[in-house]
Amino acid sequence: MRLTNKKKLEKYKRKNRGNVLLNKAIDRLIEDIGAHNWKNQSELYRARSDADNVHSDGFYIFNISIHRTMVLIEFDDREATVVWVGTHQEYETTFKNNRDTIKKWLKTNDWI
Repeated sequence: MRLTNKKKLEKYKRKNRGNVLLNKAIDRLIEDIGAHNWKNQSELYRARSDADNVHSDGFYIFNISIHRTMVLIEFDDREATVVWVGTHQEYETTFKNNRDTIKKWLKTNDWI
């Protein structure tokens, strides 16, 4: 699977370069996305137990170390797109731990 908008992850890694565990976890996520062509949710969950489906259009939150990364996965196009990257606190501030808020944010930012 091809990963697009990977620059957001690379920028986040540079910002947190002292956090070795986080950087390794991000590298592992990038490798997992590149190595797999997930056809459905169960295949994704077997490979990445930290994935959480937040919208039926293929949006998932990945819990990376103590941080969260939001990744759009389009199974039809064999493509994953990084949509949002931030800490858990930024996630709670932006999305309020609420799927309806995530849906509104996705609409506002023209993702759906």
